[in-house]
Amino acid sequence: MYASLYYLFADLFGIKIEALKMVQTFGFFLVVAFLVSGYVFTLELKRKEKNKLIFPFKEEHWIGKKATAGELISAFIIAFMLGYKLVYIAFHFSDFVNDTQGYLLSVKGNLWGGLLAAAGYTYLQYREKEKSRLPEPKLEQVTVFPHQLVGNIIIIAAGAGILGAKVFDSLENFDALLHHPLDTIFSFSGLTIYGGLIFGAVAVLYYTSKRGISIIHTVDAAAPAMMLAYSAGRIGCQMAGDGDWGIANTFAEPQWLNFLPDWMWAFSYPHNVINEGVPIPGCTGAHCFMLSPPVFPTPFYETVACGILFLILWLIRKRVTVPGVMFSIYLAMNGVERFLVELIRVNIRYHFFGISATQAQLISPLFFLAGIIGIIYFRKKAATASP
Repeated sequence: MYASLYYLFADLFGIKIEALKMVQTFGFFLVVAFLVSGYVFTLELKRKEKNKLIFPFKEEHWIGKKATAGELISAFIIAFMLGYKLVYIAFHFSDFVNDTQGYLLSVKGNLWGGLLAAAGYTYLQYREKEKSRLPEPKLEQVTVFPHQLVGNIIIIAAGAGILGAKVFDSLENFDALLHHPLDTIFSFSGLTIYGGLIFGAVAVLYYTSKRGISIIHTVDAAAPAMMLAYSAGRIGCQMAGDGDWGIANTFAEPQWLNFLPDWMWAFSYPHNVINEGVPIPGCTGAHCFMLSPPVFPTPFYETVACGILFLILWLIRKRVTVPGVMFSIYLAMNGVERFLVELIRVNIRYHFFGISATQAQLISPLFFLAGIIGIIYFRKKAATASP
């Protein structure tokens, strides 16, 4: 497994680039997931704009206004945070490379670096506003197409999604939250997909609806993109070995799967980033553990399964013409996929009324049920509306 891209490149290509130690493998594939899904989402929004299903809108912008106190304060805070960290990192670069996440999530920083960066950037922002300032500021209307908002949507979805994932993970690991609150909250080792999906969806829908963009066509356009994002994101889990793996697999590999590599059936996740398992003989360094016995590589299964589901959604998107049905199909697919993988995945289980289930197994049937109900409801609604 590869904690950072440094180890990935060194193992696969024999290339050792020290700077790549700063790029965590999981974080890299998380960014890739957002980028590829953003591209697919943009394509679908453009298609719906062309078919007159969603429409551009007008936004008003002030031209020639002076910098407001709020803008200057925001500039100061952002620049201070960057300067506080970056100057400190510049003087402790080797330590930062060896523990990137630890440095970024700590309170370590350079106060003078932060203040100088904040003062300089805030002044530049003030001067830039003064250059374009008019004696009489005027209000200008600009036409904005929905697909032009994808960048903002990705940022909103990422921020709200990570927050939601941490909230659901903290609820799932409540004891850890009580005993080690800071470690639990500021660690990226625990992210619950349904928390991220729900929080991210609510935030994005609020953002788009405030701009008069059709919610139903927005979620339809997002359905293939969300499935692709999940598939790509799980590559990061598999490559880093972040603990999102399956239960112990001591079963003999079926004869009909003999043509596949052994790790696809049972994998020990050597050098996993959470240092889980038993020590690797002769290994020295930060990540020298592997699982024993090996487990089902569920992130790999989900990458393949969701990749196939994405292709299905992508192929049928032009044939599914009833608004709401595309997103309903996505919900049903998501519910089934997640419920099945939870059968062989390591996770905290809840016990009540004789039922033993994980958080995802409790939520995934609701997604499936919502998807089926949605398909029936939207099709019936469209049939009723037809002359």
